Amino acid sequence: MSAFARVLRSGFALLLLGLLALPARAAIDIERVVSPGGIEAWLVRDEKNPIIAVQFAFDGGTELDPAGRYGLATMVSALLDEGAGDLDSQAFQKRLEDNSISLGFSAGRDGFFGSLTTLTETRDTAFDLLRLALTRPRFDADAVERMRSQLTASLKRSLSDPGYIGQLTFAETVFGDHPYAKPASGTLETLAAVTRDDLKGFVAARLGRDRLKIAVAGDITAAELGKVLDRVFGGLPAKAAPFQVPEIVPKGAGAVIAAPRPIPQTLMLMGLPGIKRDDPDWFAATVLNYVLGGGGFSSRLMEEVREKRGLTYGVSSSLQAFDHAGLMTVSGSTSNDKAAQAIDLIRQILGDVGKAGITQKELDDAKTYLTGSFPLQFTSNRAIASILLSVQRDGLGIDYLNRRNGLIEAVTLEDVQRVARRLLDPARIAIVLVGQPGGIKPTATVSGDRS
Repeated sequence: MSAFARVLRSGFALLLLGLLALPARAAIDIERVVSPGGIEAWLVRDEKNPIIAVQFAFDGGTELDPAGRYGLATMVSALLDEGAGDLDSQAFQKRLEDNSISLGFSAGRDGFFGSLTTLTETRDTAFDLLRLALTRPRFDADAVERMRSQLTASLKRSLSDPGYIGQLTFAETVFGDHPYAKPASGTLETLAAVTRDDLKGFVAARLGRDRLKIAVAGDITAAELGKVLDRVFGGLPAKAAPFQVPEIVPKGAGAVIAAPRPIPQTLMLMGLPGIKRDDPDWFAATVLNYVLGGGGFSSRLMEEVREKRGLTYGVSSSLQAFDHAGLMTVSGSTSNDKAAQAIDLIRQILGDVGKAGITQKELDDAKTYLTGSFPLQFTSNRAIASILLSVQRDGLGIDYLNRRNGLIEAVTLEDVQRVARRLLDPARIAIVLVGQPGGIKPTATVSGDRS
């Protein structure tokens, strides 16, 4: 086991014990750090654990991939740590490994993300490597072709996977021609078309300090972090290229889209318009979702669809809040011959909850779980930094973590009933089915194998 792994394991144990000892309302001390150059980050200090975690994001994700270049953001994320500055891919990766540094990038629908975790003793090397990756990526031909080959091979596997086909079809159904419908992993044709100039252009246009949010947790002072921010991020362009993404209300009301696949199970993906993160009804919707399908075996969907009728091994609901859209989704799987029964029952449950709401006991149980489990999300410096980043990106305020449980506890039964009526209308549900669902008359059929 590496030194980093040993410290991480012991640090996790200490942190978890500390969290379990805290009262549910214990305050989380977050410092707003502004560097001499004006770069801001949020910091949670942890002097007992010699690890520093940095999470950061630039606004704008895969929805900005240009036509004919879908998968560009994903490809950049795979290549930023494959050589930078004077270090080729092998040398860069060896430097990371020799110093037990974890560095990675990813692309989401609304953002381009980075993550760094390092021991305190190797932080200078870690920060230098992060700076090089962001400001002087090499995009050497051999690394580009190697990553292109890996991404293409992964995509080929995904294109025959029912889950991936379902996600693609679902995005196309609810988002139509909106940028959110773009395939984040690209297509075989668009991955092949990405050039080195495209990769360099992405870095130049998208990684601007005006679109940057940073969160840090670990063994570093505010004064030290201020200098690090300028050192690592100060060489980035002051402004990213401007962009606009339109708002969208999810589409597909009443649609039943079949994607035939020769498999014994039918994958069910169902969605209807939800709410965005800044909606005043967010916390009432969070409680509603927990009762409906977010609460595991205690949820209405699991109780009715699995426990009472044995129509599925699992079914759940979720709120998906994007920057420009809100979705409420239900997903699960069932045997092909029971697909019609399962779908009818799910529609009925959504309609019943939409009309009658939830019970006082369900409300109380949901609030107990949602508030009681919240501290357990802070399991490591990396997890803390990730949560801080999400709070920043959602514009919730630096004191949000200390207000969050109070906002949950303030939700009333009337609030949940009102939101249930607002969201749970069976007529607005869009359904995607992958498999060979029996007793279903789809409104449209698409290919179940895009390989």
